[in-house]
Amino acid sequence: MPGNPDTLIQYVAAGLFALALIHTFTAKQFERLSHRFPRHAGLFHLLGEVEVVFGFWAVMLVIVLALLRGGDVALDYAESRHYTEPLFVFVVMVISASRPIVHAVLETTQALARLAPLPTPLASAWLGLAAVPLFGSFITEPAAMTIAALILAPQIFRRGIPECLKYFALGVLFVNVSIGGTLTSFAAPPVLMVAAKWNWDSAFMAANFGWKSALAVLVNASLATYVLRGQLARPEAGGAAEAEVRTTMPSSVVFIHAICLVAVVLLAHHPVAFLGVFLFFLGYTQAYERHQSPLIIREALLVGFFLAGLVVLGGLQQWWLQPLVSAMAPTELFFGATALTAITDNAALTYLGSLIEGISDEAKYSLVAGAVAGGGLTVIANAPNPAGVALLKRGFADESIGAAGLAAGALLPTAVAAAALILL
Repeated sequence: MPGNPDTLIQYVAAGLFALALIHTFTAKQFERLSHRFPRHAGLFHLLGEVEVVFGFWAVMLVIVLALLRGGDVALDYAESRHYTEPLFVFVVMVISASRPIVHAVLETTQALARLAPLPTPLASAWLGLAAVPLFGSFITEPAAMTIAALILAPQIFRRGIPECLKYFALGVLFVNVSIGGTLTSFAAPPVLMVAAKWNWDSAFMAANFGWKSALAVLVNASLATYVLRGQLARPEAGGAAEAEVRTTMPSSVVFIHAICLVAVVLLAHHPVAFLGVFLFFLGYTQAYERHQSPLIIREALLVGFFLAGLVVLGGLQQWWLQPLVSAMAPTELFFGATALTAITDNAALTYLGSLIEGISDEAKYSLVAGAVAGGGLTVIANAPNPAGVALLKRGFADESIGAAGLAAGALLPTAVAAAALILL
């Protein structure tokens, strides 16, 4: 069954996938129900967690498979999936959000912000929306998303700033992280899925994608910073980040954390190895606890659960996704991929495209360009997005990020990214 599911299972999986998408777009309503029905608030809070959605429906899929085809078939299917990416995102999210790493990045961005011919909060926000996403090409997109979210949370994603502005900033962040990882061949999940098969190395990515993406990132970040300039000028903006920079952090501790992060990135395709590094990292943080803040284990686990659920559900969507992708001309494929990315993970989309035999070079470019351009439209569009949601949702009303608000906020930066990738 794992390699050749029957028609009934395909339809059931597609139906559950559709329910998961509907659930994603209505998750905020469950948070509101938790206030109306406090007796069942725990259940509604659980169902209102966007990161839980795909994991929940993946469990439903396995249960349905067990009922329809037997427990062995269900387990065989679940075990046939590859969970390297969810594990990697979990590990890199925890390490990159550790206090020494965040301290080093904040110290660097604050130093650069002070050198810029702009008010420091303004320059710091711009660096968080531009420099950090581009840096994601070297530390991977999940790490960039985590660090950028931690930098921007006290400045932009806080009480007192209009929701529409926060959604616009969130859309810019998600789009910039999605396209900012295309300067290399290993940082962006949708690129990683096709790079080896299509022989795309980092030089190819920089020449064909990187400079265009960098230009779009700079435009988006500048636009968002300009729109938010009145809010960022307030004295409280950036206070938490500045307080962290003023603390003392031994360079040796920062060095060990950085080595762990680099090792995990280099071992991204070897889960046993990078999990071993992670275990060492956990031990080290316990040994030097005075230089640590609580690790974001819960948030990272939720994101990993989300991605693992996407892997399980997405594994049975190829029957309708692949024909849809293969039937499009390059230009249609670009816009089709951008739209499809909104309802399916862009790495899954490019992976399915890589299975198409005889696909032209133009179609390859269009598929990947469209996939990364649309990576900010929804939470599920790009693998690092759930990490951003987990870290930033407390700054929104009901501590929940609405799918409609995110899509609206991401429209303009998505258009900028699309224009850069298709016209330049």
